Amino acid sequence: MAVAFTVLHSSIAEHAEQNANYGKKSGGWNSTTTPTTGSGWSRQSSMSRKQSVVDANELTSATSGLNITKSSTTRVIRIINNFDHTVQCRVLLNLRTTQPFEEVIEDLGHVLKMNNAKRMLTVSNQEVRSFSQLRNEFSDVDTFYITSESRVLSPPFRRSRSRGALAVEPIINTVPTKAEKQRRARSKSRPRALYAADTDIVKVPPDYTVLDVMKEEPIRVQIRGARKTFFPPMVHSPSDDSPPDKRLTLNWVYGYRGVDTRRNLWVLPTGELLYYVAAVAVLYDRDEESQRHYIGHTEDIQCMDVHPSKEMVASAQKAGRTRKTQAHIRIWSPETLYTLYIVGNGEFEEGVSALAFSQLTGGNYLLAVDCGREKMLSVWQWQWGHLLGKVATMQTEDILGASFHPLDDNLMITYGKGHLTFWTRRKDGFFEKIDIIKAPSRTVVTSLQFEQEGDVITADGDGFITIYSVDSDGAYYVRMEFEAHNKSINALIMLPEGTLLSGGEKDRKIIAWDSLQNYNKITETKLTEVYGGVRSLYPQRPGRNDGNIYVGTIKNHILEGSMQRRFNRIVFGHSKQLWGLAVHPDDELFATAGYDKNISLWKRHALLWSTQITYECVSLTFHPFGTALVAGSVEGYLVIINAENGSVVSSVRVCGSALTCMGFNPAGDTIAVGSQNGSVYLYRVSRDGFTFKKSNKIRGVQPLVHLDWSTDGNYLQTVTAEYDLVFWDVKGLIQEKSAPAMKDVKWYTYNATVGYLVSGIWHNRYYPISSMISTANRSSAHDLFITGDTDGHLRLFRHPCILTKSEYNEEKVYSGQVSSARFLYNDRNVVTVGGTDAALMLWDVIED
Repeated sequence: MAVAFTVLHSSIAEHAEQNANYGKKSGGWNSTTTPTTGSGWSRQSSMSRKQSVVDANELTSATSGLNITKSSTTRVIRIINNFDHTVQCRVLLNLRTTQPFEEVIEDLGHVLKMNNAKRMLTVSNQEVRSFSQLRNEFSDVDTFYITSESRVLSPPFRRSRSRGALAVEPIINTVPTKAEKQRRARSKSRPRALYAADTDIVKVPPDYTVLDVMKEEPIRVQIRGARKTFFPPMVHSPSDDSPPDKRLTLNWVYGYRGVDTRRNLWVLPTGELLYYVAAVAVLYDRDEESQRHYIGHTEDIQCMDVHPSKEMVASAQKAGRTRKTQAHIRIWSPETLYTLYIVGNGEFEEGVSALAFSQLTGGNYLLAVDCGREKMLSVWQWQWGHLLGKVATMQTEDILGASFHPLDDNLMITYGKGHLTFWTRRKDGFFEKIDIIKAPSRTVVTSLQFEQEGDVITADGDGFITIYSVDSDGAYYVRMEFEAHNKSINALIMLPEGTLLSGGEKDRKIIAWDSLQNYNKITETKLTEVYGGVRSLYPQRPGRNDGNIYVGTIKNHILEGSMQRRFNRIVFGHSKQLWGLAVHPDDELFATAGYDKNISLWKRHALLWSTQITYECVSLTFHPFGTALVAGSVEGYLVIINAENGSVVSSVRVCGSALTCMGFNPAGDTIAVGSQNGSVYLYRVSRDGFTFKKSNKIRGVQPLVHLDWSTDGNYLQTVTAEYDLVFWDVKGLIQEKSAPAMKDVKWYTYNATVGYLVSGIWHNRYYPISSMISTANRSSAHDLFITGDTDGHLRLFRHPCILTKSEYNEEKVYSGQVSSARFLYNDRNVVTVGGTDAALMLWDVIED
């Protein structure tokens, strides 16, 4: 019977332990969780299936031998009750269990004292729907929330330390109770500033009368099956449905994609570095400190190869959701950035995992390996788009690479997990396998190179280098094999003078081997831990023997140096999911923070500083004076940083949930922090922005995603994970129930993805597909509005944007969710970050 999960540790206070075992399903679980102190949870309650209790010591001995690591079969994660964040525990999850994913979610809910658990969410509110998502898309996420689809109303407000998160839905247009009338009556002595100062009120044009405004009806938008109602303010600018007179052009791409791709770094004859990030091919000129970009792709680039003439580049993208974003190969000119040929439209199922030009006959042939179920190997005559032949490799795991033999265009090699195959293409288009006398004993073949005489060199995940020669009968045999690195080798490159360079992932070493002297070691060097292991190697000046090389690392950095001297970082990138983004109030500065625990400050193209902290970050904001930078972590800490030099001033424990949004009031003396538990925490802040003192807490229900202050500092508006627009009275410390009463409040910032003045961004008639808006931002001049959605679209609207026929200017360089988009202080630039791919980009806002 497969074990679905084992509870390893609980942060809850009691010490009782139990084990529940399901006999009828082939996916049971063992539990040693303990209930929350004072919660009164019965050990035998909330279990709907048959259970048997065993001794806790037996369970300890059963789990002590487990290898608690992230692998393809097991994951250690922390799960949290979304309605009571004090109930949480760590579990060892079996990703190979035969138990349905929905049942495992329900079982996890029972462990967290939750009935009818239906959904698993990340701290960034992304839903996990399958074990494959846990294994692939969310491999770097360690904390998840378990929730139910139905809303459970909590009991009335009580000041009890053991209560869970308050779960009360916002109620609109309801008759107030007697208690509410008394509470409101007591607050009438305090003036209620629903309007901003006169200088902030938008003047109504002569052709747009007040009578026209009064005739406006509330707008109703349906989001995720629920109808949202937004009320028009008394005075606002008229909506213009025409596209804005501005558009976005890509200015700079930060970082490098080394975390999950291979063979992704080249040097062009112009001296430019060629690599790719998200759906953008980057050509970076170090001498001029400039970038050029090929943006012909609509989804993430998966692999790339340079033509032997260096005059063309082939790049392949993954499959998207629409016909226009299906997987295909584009061949383009690095000189003009024009697309020359498009190959394989409609031929690839999910994407292309390997791509290579032939080395003879002018590079007229192109091979590609499909990411689909059968991993089809196909050969194309790319000038005409002709498919010359294809064969199913029948490889169950992904193929990591493929190549033409440099001395024979009809001989191809594919390699990957437990896979190394030589293919010969016959004249009739059929493929034949060439025998290998000794099959490779290694688990994963990671890289491939050739000697000048044509012998094949492979590297593998066990740290071995193997050389294959061919005998008189045409069969390949192992000529030589030796251990080169500790664990995986990610890169091999053969230099013209016969020196082989190998780069290790775990040991972070680069080693030079003399291929002419039986592969004797010449020298080695080791990268510092902050750079990570080696992902790709390429000579800095191809054809020269000066020893200078470029190194791409698994932490998304690019280094330059040689074996004799230290390596310097020339490209910095975040290495894990990137969620936090903040722009400086009066300078061209912006800051980023993510799951890699790095907080970085940028000015245009330059990295000013980067600070490593102890927490994973999901939100970020600047103090209005620009002196302090505050980050919100997954663990519920605020980290205060000196914006001048990046030094950590202090950290403040707010709660046990992720701090998903935050913002300072206009005066800078108060910060509001929105949490995954639905509450808003208020802190008094010193004038320099470095000292925080807890002021108050306003309890809420649903996880908060976006937050804005009013211009007078008396109110907050937040957007929940279910796209409800919730208002908060900061002075009265209550949640405002009446949405019509808040319709004329002026907002200091507008990061909300819902509302009357931005309702036109939803279900727009010009959208090719329906997608969820994940981020939004209003320009400083209040005339433009930028949005990003879960499918990677960036759209620039006029503001306000009320009707569904509002036109926009669009760019698409991301495949997944755009986690944040912000205008810089002068509205001349926009900064965007992608969540899971950590892609950070700077855009120019120019006249259309």
